[in-house]
Amino acid sequence: MASTQASLNDPKFTIPIHDVEQPATPVLQEKDFNYSKRSQWLRAAVLGANDGLVSTASLMMGVGAVKQDIKAMILTGFAGLVAGACSMAIGEFVSVYSQLDIEVAQMKRDKKRIGNGEAQEEEKEEKKESLPNPVQAAAASALAFSLGAMVPLLAASFIREYKVRIGVVVAAVTVALVVFGWLGAVLGRAPAARSAVRVLVGGWLAMAITFGLTKLIGSSGL
Repeated sequence: MASTQASLNDPKFTIPIHDVEQPATPVLQEKDFNYSKRSQWLRAAVLGANDGLVSTASLMMGVGAVKQDIKAMILTGFAGLVAGACSMAIGEFVSVYSQLDIEVAQMKRDKKRIGNGEAQEEEKEEKKESLPNPVQAAAASALAFSLGAMVPLLAASFIREYKVRIGVVVAAVTVALVVFGWLGAVLGRAPAARSAVRVLVGGWLAMAITFGLTKLIGSSGL
């Protein structure tokens, strides 16, 4: 019995702690997701829709100040929608493509400086996935602008009476401005009420200035 205890206490028979099989504990790994990137895209889409709303509505109000014909008002709004969407798409494509060129050049410089390796290759693949897409950005900007511009166009399309048509356009644009202002504030984590008021007042000013100046120039006989 004593010899057995001595053999167990002998360092040669000591069982290492790290060799003892421990019960496996499940490790939960959560996949990281870049919510800030999604927020930026959504916020840019809201701002693009707001641009389409304000610019198209202001154009329609400007023409409506000197011409009461519904056809002239609708054609002006449609022309503003097409021109604005094309302008937004081209501008966004050029801007994002320039950003893409800069980031690709930086990746090449980093590759030459650091060299090749498994960790570097994984980091390179992650950077490639996060690179901006110029075509996607252009399409998103054009679509957002068009959606915003459709609000005043649809509001004015089915109303023949001039004064009622102007009032309906202003009311529809007002509601859309409040919604876009609130969405932009939520995505940007800013005070919603203050942001909605800013967007609303800005849209009203744009329509009022366009209407007033066009009315003034049209009445002067130029």
